[in-house]
Amino acid sequence: MPRNARIDAPGALHHIIVRGIERRKIFNDDVDRINFLDRLGKVLSETHTKCFAWALIPNHFHLLLRTGACPLSTVMRRLLTGHAMNFNRRHRRSGQLFQNRYKSILCQEDTYLLELVRYIHLNPIRARLVTDIKALDKYPFCGHAVIMGKKKKEWQDDAYVLKLFDKKRSTARRRYKIFVQKGIQEGKRPELTGGGLIRSSGGWSVIKSLRRANIHFKSDERVLGDSDFVERVLKAADEFLERKYQLKSQGYDIDKLADRVAEIFSIKPEEIFQPGKQPVKVKARSLLCYWAVRELGVTMADLAPKLNISQPAVSMSARRGERIASENGYSLMDE
Repeated sequence: MPRNARIDAPGALHHIIVRGIERRKIFNDDVDRINFLDRLGKVLSETHTKCFAWALIPNHFHLLLRTGACPLSTVMRRLLTGHAMNFNRRHRRSGQLFQNRYKSILCQEDTYLLELVRYIHLNPIRARLVTDIKALDKYPFCGHAVIMGKKKKEWQDDAYVLKLFDKKRSTARRRYKIFVQKGIQEGKRPELTGGGLIRSSGGWSVIKSLRRANIHFKSDERVLGDSDFVERVLKAADEFLERKYQLKSQGYDIDKLADRVAEIFSIKPEEIFQPGKQPVKVKARSLLCYWAVRELGVTMADLAPKLNISQPAVSMSARRGERIASENGYSLMDE
């Protein structure tokens, strides 16, 4: 049976889980972990992807990310490919490092962001890497220590999490720590990582009561949220795919995108692909990047050589292009 495509959209919150093949280690020592975190910080910074929580366990890791203009698939491809190559080289091994595809769950932020931050940051205690909350406060391979102010990671958005507890940092940290400590007693939370039906309804007890009342609801294993949220996400995903197929059926490719952008900015299409920092060229290139990535699903790796710029530059351009399109009401197709 074919696997469902992952769901992504600018601004979406994702819980990412990546496991080693056959549950083997993907971090053998602290050097592996430090190299991974350096790479993670670089990729997140260059793609303008926000990170709210993370934890490294010897045979897997968790991330809680909010995507920007750069698709999640690009972020993860850069992260996983780089780590696998470095790990194999360091440990003189070859072959696949990760188990199948990474798991990505699009989450309803208002309901689940804090629950997921707590769940992810308690992983080192559940895995017995640290003994208690006091040790977790200083553990360097989990985002909890960053939120507690004991470690520093520029790429982790601890301020966003803390402000959900209080405006004053010291008060927010105290309340956050109490919140996390209460979660230790809850143990594993399969509804946060398991099947969509259980997740989207709040657990088996809720499912049974709903079934007894003959109430039906929408669920999907790729989405964590209530029934209405799941339905909205799936509808938006279907609309995106339909639009992408529609564009491709009408012959839209990079060249046709360039024609449309050139028309908007009253320049020649070939000028978009030429180097130069003239304002009109920068705007045109940015809009092309945004539409190519978000409308046609072109990867940044494929787009970079066509424009003779780096992948990080494509990411920045796509972000700028999103703003240009929004502020000026530009549409790819005349509607």
